[in-house]
Amino acid sequence: MGIPMSKMNKIFFTHLHGDHTSDLTHIYCFGPAEDRKSPLYLWGPKNSGLTWWDPLHLVSRGPYQDGLNAFCQNFREMNRWHTESFSFLPTSYSNYTIPKPEDWGLTKPLTPVGDDPPYDGFAIIPIELDWKLYGKDKGDDICYQNATTGVTIRHFPAIHCRMGSISYRLEYNGMSVVFSGDTKPNTHMLNHASGADVVIHEIVMPAAVWAEKNSGLHPGDDGWENAYNAALDVQNSSHTPQGAYGFLMSQITPKPRLMVATHFQAEDDTIQSALKSIRNHSPVGEVTFAADLMVINLSKTRILQRRAVVSNYAFYPPTPPGSLQPVNPPLYWKFKDSSQTAKIPDPIAQLDMGSDIPPIDPDTGKVNYNPNGY
Repeated sequence: MGIPMSKMNKIFFTHLHGDHTSDLTHIYCFGPAEDRKSPLYLWGPKNSGLTWWDPLHLVSRGPYQDGLNAFCQNFREMNRWHTESFSFLPTSYSNYTIPKPEDWGLTKPLTPVGDDPPYDGFAIIPIELDWKLYGKDKGDDICYQNATTGVTIRHFPAIHCRMGSISYRLEYNGMSVVFSGDTKPNTHMLNHASGADVVIHEIVMPAAVWAEKNSGLHPGDDGWENAYNAALDVQNSSHTPQGAYGFLMSQITPKPRLMVATHFQAEDDTIQSALKSIRNHSPVGEVTFAADLMVINLSKTRILQRRAVVSNYAFYPPTPPGSLQPVNPPLYWKFKDSSQTAKIPDPIAQLDMGSDIPPIDPDTGKVNYNPNGY
């Protein structure tokens, strides 16, 4: 969609399921090779704190280190080979100003996991959020507040599969957007979605239809009961059925200008069924179903829904004008010449040149091999 890596330097997770975090690998690993030569800041929930006793096997599960900090620490080390191998290229700006916590309405230091400098593009800086907080009136739900841009982001509890999921509300220029993430219906949403211009909330089809779509089975087929019960268990632990979605939207006061149904198995037949269920409870108000490449333009007078037109074979977008900045020498470098003043990238510093096919000196006919790679 033409969005450069430098525009994706702050990422807010609702929870740590694999299908909601997997794009981070590409954004993190290839950001410094493009135009994000500054740290990646991540927001997300702290540890669940959950301990469960298994009475059958007489063992307990947890508590685990399952919050954002542990996720980032392990994620950073998981990608160590990648980050080192790409560090013959510059990975940091020499004039980058490290933000202060108060710049973003935070109180704790912005500290990277691992051993990366706090200004480097491969630095990951987690900002853990207490998923129990929901005090909209007290302000303890604010997780980002930028006085320069006027953006405020709040978080509040979601109910999804395991303790620790959250939803977000973004406020800017007198307008607001709420994003539920994955969640069952809950009263926290009613409180924080009140007065929002756009509410983006998850929705799922009925468990029976879900089971049919996933398994290809139908009522009466062998295995149908297992497929249905599995879909019902997933719904009951994690999601908002379409009728419940409609009822929830009907209870938000004042009503959003636009209700967006997302995380939905969207096909022609499923959308029509879901829309009928929604309208049974919430007969008025604009509803749309999220689709890939959807773009929503929000202003105080108009909400415009569009679909981005993109190339299936696009390269990275051009570096934004005016964003070229001086960079520090890469981690793997050599001197440019014998003066030993300028440092330049050394693309072969991490290779065993003895295993490469060395060049033949055309004058002597002998191998011209220097084990130091110079």
